[in-house]
Amino acid sequence: MAPPLLALDGIRLTFGGTPLLDGASLSVGPGDRIALVGRNGSGKSTLLKIAAGMVEPQDGEVFRQPSATIRYLPQVPDLEGFATTRDYVEAGLGPADDPYRAIYLLENLGLTGQEAPENLSGGEARRAALARVLAPEPDILLLDEPTNHLDLATIEWLEDELSRSRSALVLISHDRRFLERVSRATVWLDRGQTRRLEQGFAAFEEWRDTILEEEEREQHKLARQIVREEHWLRYGVTARRKRNMRRLGELQDMRVRLRSHRGPEGLANLNASEAAESGKLVIEAKAISKRFDDLLVVDNFSTRIGRGARIGLVGPNGAGKTTLLKMLTGALDPDTGTVRLGVNLEIATLDQKRSVDPDETLAHFLTDGRGETLVVNGEEKHVVSYMKDFLFKPEQARTPIRELSGGERARLILARVLARPSNLLVLDEPTNDLDMETLDLLQELVSGYAGTVLLVSHDRDFLDRTVSSIIAPEGDGKWVEYAGGYNDMLAQRGGTKLGDRKRGAEPEQAGPKAEAVRPAQKSPSQKLSFKQKFALENLPKKIETVSASISALEDRIADPSFYERDPGSFQKTIAALDKERETLKALEDEWLELEMLREELEGS
Repeated sequence: MAPPLLALDGIRLTFGGTPLLDGASLSVGPGDRIALVGRNGSGKSTLLKIAAGMVEPQDGEVFRQPSATIRYLPQVPDLEGFATTRDYVEAGLGPADDPYRAIYLLENLGLTGQEAPENLSGGEARRAALARVLAPEPDILLLDEPTNHLDLATIEWLEDELSRSRSALVLISHDRRFLERVSRATVWLDRGQTRRLEQGFAAFEEWRDTILEEEEREQHKLARQIVREEHWLRYGVTARRKRNMRRLGELQDMRVRLRSHRGPEGLANLNASEAAESGKLVIEAKAISKRFDDLLVVDNFSTRIGRGARIGLVGPNGAGKTTLLKMLTGALDPDTGTVRLGVNLEIATLDQKRSVDPDETLAHFLTDGRGETLVVNGEEKHVVSYMKDFLFKPEQARTPIRELSGGERARLILARVLARPSNLLVLDEPTNDLDMETLDLLQELVSGYAGTVLLVSHDRDFLDRTVSSIIAPEGDGKWVEYAGGYNDMLAQRGGTKLGDRKRGAEPEQAGPKAEAVRPAQKSPSQKLSFKQKFALENLPKKIETVSASISALEDRIADPSFYERDPGSFQKTIAALDKERETLKALEDEWLELEMLREELEGS
């Protein structure tokens, strides 16, 4: 067996209070492909920095083979002091390294090398940093969240590049699919200590659950053993004093072990505050287009999104995903075409930029400065109690946001978004910086959400588990909607990945467009009857009239003194409201079916 290139043993580090690392170990040999996994805040990035020589542990041994070269990719790369991205990348090369490899990597990562660092987006800075660490082909690559801010095409390219690399890898990532395809061993950092599985990440979760179940059984056995020993000391036949003192000492040791045991960290409690049900039709876009100067971002795109749909938007960075999302939700007007939003929409948005005031406290951020409570699902809840649902400690209520880690900040912003009543969730890159346990819960929330979801994501596993259809770019501003998740989209494209298709090429084997309601197939020669045409023209007016009636009835019921004044009238108003809602649903269904039939006949 070859000696390790890098070995950490018995690493201990604390910043006061519970140790962050408490006997952690990590061994990296030639050709290793290691996934380093653990909860947010467990110390993964710190352990990687110790391996890179950027942080000194308080205790433990660190061995680096003197001839081994190590390159470290931080979560937030620093390009300050360099005139261009090429200068930054070439500064990481050694005397014997191939300078042309830096150019090759920059081109494949979508950069020219002439970009000024101060003008780079987060994704572009991440690409430049990847080129810098990959270019020297080091013996060991330490990569902290290498897929953050990267689009799907670049993530898939990076998978292929790493699979060809001779470097040993240690990876931290929240992207399950990426870890499954790249890793061949897994190191789990949990409660300051590490365990190693000599299999890739695909086998990790089952192995982890088995360990936690066994740990729970052992703790239960220890608790029962303490009960037996306490019973013997109180009621057993007195033996020699020396023996009694020995058993008493053993009992004290068992009590210490039970009390000092750190159980696994709990799970967040993700629940979205749901507003009243929206209309059946949520969004209808007809032939919308958007251009920025000479760049055509969206060209003649149409779709209908019905209540309960879960739509994923994918594509390369800069393709226009966020632009299309804003047009669909009414936040940005199209240059041409129309967007119609359904009735009773309450939108909650998780913005990609997630701008926050770093000096604002957690409690102030969650309550918008309105005291110590907030309303979640119609119930008033103390802000500290709500924070606990998202794994924050009570003492963090007055902590400035700048003190939070990336994962904690992501959880905090998600907590604020989910507290607001909604029936349309708009999530732009919701998976960034979340650990896998929280991602699992977010996946369950999206899948079980009673309303409609629009999300932009580069997480293929998350998309496959949550969305009912995907909207993807085909080049030159053309967007196509595919039924199913990410793998379903690839199958409908003949296995062609997003980054492989030539710009402007027609989609191959494009699947059927996912629509809110599908009418029965009609003969191409059939035309709308006079009655159908008349209904199609007049139904929108009826829908508006009924919607106004519903709003008026809801306003009456909202009066807290209405029931006390006239209980009988209150009950009649409730009944009238239910009837009007049923009428609205029937009108919307009729209009939607007729409109889809009209477009189908005109298209044929």
